Amino acid sequence: VQRDLNVAVAEFTELKQQLERDTLVLSILKKLQEFDTALKEYNTALLEKKYVAAAQQLEKARSSLKMLESRRGFELKILKALGTELTVQTQNMLYHLGEEWQKLAVWKLPSSKESSSLESVVHSELHLRTVPSKEEEIAGPPVASVLQAFAVLGELRTKLKIFGQLLLKHILKPLISYPSLQPFTEEQSDVFILRFKSEEPSLDHSSPMEVFDKIKLVFEVLHKYLLNVPLEQPAEDKKDCRVKLAELLGDMIWEELSDYLIQNCLVNSIPTNSSKLEQYIEVIKATEEFEKALKNMQFLKGDTTDLLKYARNVNSHFANKKCQDVIVAARNLMTSEIHNTIKIMPDSCVALPRLPNPGAGDHLKTQKTSELLHNDTVNLENETKLSQHTFSLPTCRVSSSVAKLMELAYQTLLEATASTDQCCIQLFYSVRNIFQLFYDVVPTYHKENLQKLPQLAAIHHNNCMYIAHHLLTLGHQFRYRLTNILCDGAATFVDLVPGFRRLGMECFLAQMRVQKGEILERLSSARNFSNMDDEENYRAANKAIRQVLHQLKRLGKVWQDVLPVNVYCKAMGTLLNTALSEIVTRIAALEDISAEDADRLYSLCRTMVEEGPRVFTPLPEDDKNKKYQEEVPVYVQKWMTFKELMIILQANLQEIVDQWADGKGPLAAEFSAAEVKSLIRALFQNTERRAAALAKIK
Repeated sequence: VQRDLNVAVAEFTELKQQLERDTLVLSILKKLQEFDTALKEYNTALLEKKYVAAAQQLEKARSSLKMLESRRGFELKILKALGTELTVQTQNMLYHLGEEWQKLAVWKLPSSKESSSLESVVHSELHLRTVPSKEEEIAGPPVASVLQAFAVLGELRTKLKIFGQLLLKHILKPLISYPSLQPFTEEQSDVFILRFKSEEPSLDHSSPMEVFDKIKLVFEVLHKYLLNVPLEQPAEDKKDCRVKLAELLGDMIWEELSDYLIQNCLVNSIPTNSSKLEQYIEVIKATEEFEKALKNMQFLKGDTTDLLKYARNVNSHFANKKCQDVIVAARNLMTSEIHNTIKIMPDSCVALPRLPNPGAGDHLKTQKTSELLHNDTVNLENETKLSQHTFSLPTCRVSSSVAKLMELAYQTLLEATASTDQCCIQLFYSVRNIFQLFYDVVPTYHKENLQKLPQLAAIHHNNCMYIAHHLLTLGHQFRYRLTNILCDGAATFVDLVPGFRRLGMECFLAQMRVQKGEILERLSSARNFSNMDDEENYRAANKAIRQVLHQLKRLGKVWQDVLPVNVYCKAMGTLLNTALSEIVTRIAALEDISAEDADRLYSLCRTMVEEGPRVFTPLPEDDKNKKYQEEVPVYVQKWMTFKELMIILQANLQEIVDQWADGKGPLAAEFSAAEVKSLIRALFQNTERRAAALAKIK
């Protein structure tokens, strides 16, 4: 019995193993049969243009093949051939679907060379087929079957991506970029056409509302004729395909589309004036409605997008845009010509805004208290009143561009007073940036002209003083009108004043140094004013004197009516003083002056004394200049020294001693004893009278 039992167990084990082998072979044969059946049914469905069924059969065949390939120990040679066949049939299927897709959505586009211009964009068209041809009616809507088949094969995303890029490039972006472009639809028996027509635009940029309406129309057409079709999903994906299809396209193009809308539409709609900010709520509402419509068509998911966030953040964008516009306008003014000037007078008023009173509160209480004190006490005020122009800028000329720059600063600060706190702060610091930009840009941009042209150097000097003059009170004028953060002492421009004054002075002083250098260079050709009895030497000295006077007259003309009178007189006085000082030094250094030399030197000096004051012409009216010409000794430090030198050149020994008057006379006030002795030795021969005279000079 035991032996029979062992034999039975062995037989059972063998039969069991054989059954397992047969079951496995059977399952493999079954899968091969399923693969074969799927391919046969696929071919039948493809011939009947039942694309969804054909795609599903291909997926079944792929599933069977994967199962076969996963079986270990049954690496059949036939599997490789089956895989190749499946790939061939899949590509064949995709080719047929591609052909159908091209019939469903037909693009008619201009040649690639012209695609960017408005004229060529007008010729772009999209044809969407609406009714299937008769032989296809059995297969259901062509759009549904083609798109479903693509989805089953996993190729839908690729097709939609290409379609989305064409849609962006040839329809959506042109509608945003060109205000004159209008979408135009035409429905025929079996096709729906989306094309453009061009109208005369009323503005350079379309309003966001108009752009949103155009884009909404395009998406409505796509939703109705291409994406809104009832589709059956494969078993593994039970989601509604309409949502998936529209969302799929939306996910692919929305980010790029919203960025383009922001950069080419919403940016241009940001108001440039704070008074128009309230009207911008219409744009925000239109953006909300636009997004809501796209969500209803399933192009967008439920979250708020960057487009709406941008529109709602209008205050920040307004401030940024305003600040940018202000800086650009300021820089354009700074790089414009300096020589176009306007006249500034103490009683002249630049077109500046009238500011309201600081407001109620502590400021008014303080005012009332001071009035009560004033009424109850004795008037200790000095009867002498200051002139109303005491703190005014003196009459001068400034560049018209700088006057406009100051107007821009005032208008921007006025705009800041009506803005939100954040915008107010940004605008205030933009105005500060204007002046800091001036400090850096103008001296660099106009460097060459400021060095070469004395008139421009004078105008630049005035410009800097004019700006500094306004900066003293600019912050104070707006102090109680700006946001509280700035009211606590931050709203000031006074710290910029010394820098601007220094900038103007340095430029003008550099020009003065250039002019001084030219004067000294011309006088260096006078041959030290020695040996004037030599005709050639005399001509050289005379020419040098004439050149200096000519230079001073020319400067007097170019600075006339430009510099303030006091600055003009100081500048001309300094330059004339340089010439006289140099002449005095040269003549005083001579060791021998003959009688003829003395006469000729006197003649040259007389030319300077007679014509020197005539270079003082600060005003265009000649009769008004006489006053300043008579005041030459005030502005020319060495004037009296020069006149005393002329007296010495014509005087005898006794007259020189009288002028010295024991160190108390007018000569002693201008020359040292050593200088006078040196001149006496040069002018007079060595005699007892000269020795006696020299003894009295001490």
